[in-house]
Amino acid sequence: MKQVDHRAEVREFLSSRRARITPDQAGLPAYGGNRRVKGLRREEVAMLAGVSIDYYVRMERGNLSGASEEVLDALGRALQLDEAERDHLHALARAAGPQRRRLRRAPPTSVRPAVQQVLDAVSDAPAWVRNGRHDILAVNRLARALYSPVLADPRRPANTTRFVYLDPAAQDFFVDWERIANDAAAMLRLEAGRNPNDAELVALVGELSTRSEVFRQRWATHHVQFHRSGRKRLHHPVVGRLDLDFESMELPSEPGLSLNVYTAARGTPTADGLTMLASWAATQELSEESPTGDRD
Repeated sequence: MKQVDHRAEVREFLSSRRARITPDQAGLPAYGGNRRVKGLRREEVAMLAGVSIDYYVRMERGNLSGASEEVLDALGRALQLDEAERDHLHALARAAGPQRRRLRRAPPTSVRPAVQQVLDAVSDAPAWVRNGRHDILAVNRLARALYSPVLADPRRPANTTRFVYLDPAAQDFFVDWERIANDAAAMLRLEAGRNPNDAELVALVGELSTRSEVFRQRWATHHVQFHRSGRKRLHHPVVGRLDLDFESMELPSEPGLSLNVYTAARGTPTADGLTMLASWAATQELSEESPTGDRD
């Protein structure tokens, strides 16, 4: 996979969103008992969006060039797109515009020392920074301990989606592995729409598609979603089960990077587990600082 077929991306995204909506869901009468298409017909989408059938057919064939914000918003309403899907549609339209509009800075692969200082200042919660490809760029001590199975991969930067799909340990580490796998592919698809010319992202998708049938299936759905907050249930090899709340925040000073922080309510077993994890992390650091076999 050397480059993204943009027209195919648009065609498959729009057709897949159209196929999931029934006339009843769209508030349209379903004439006749046998519909030969799954979901809405193209002419029905065109009517709902207030555009000509020829114009909509052109868009669904992969040509979003020149589509206005108003047309894209109307199409989003007609297809009942959620926030992430609308963001993705607009990103696909930007990528169809003049080359100068398609240029976007490649996702960062490192962080400034000041960002690392912020992470290190968070002492009682795992905190880490990733880019849109899901590369782990910086961690604090607790995050390094929490994600030790992910960071065991010698490749740098370690990548959470590569771990999810290609490392057998992932299914033990993530209690809700199926959901995590779905989320990871949908988030990566969203990033691919925003940054289609990222060669490393294209290479990552190609690697995952080649090596994982599960990833290929999820990638083919064209699902997209944001990953802003929620619950992540992990089974850590040292401290056991951890049910963590997470918040993911974009860093305004570092476009393309997100800060992720995992917390647990006080007095819960997971809070106790994080305390144990901090103790284990401190022990690991001491053992790394001491020469092997140096004993009095």
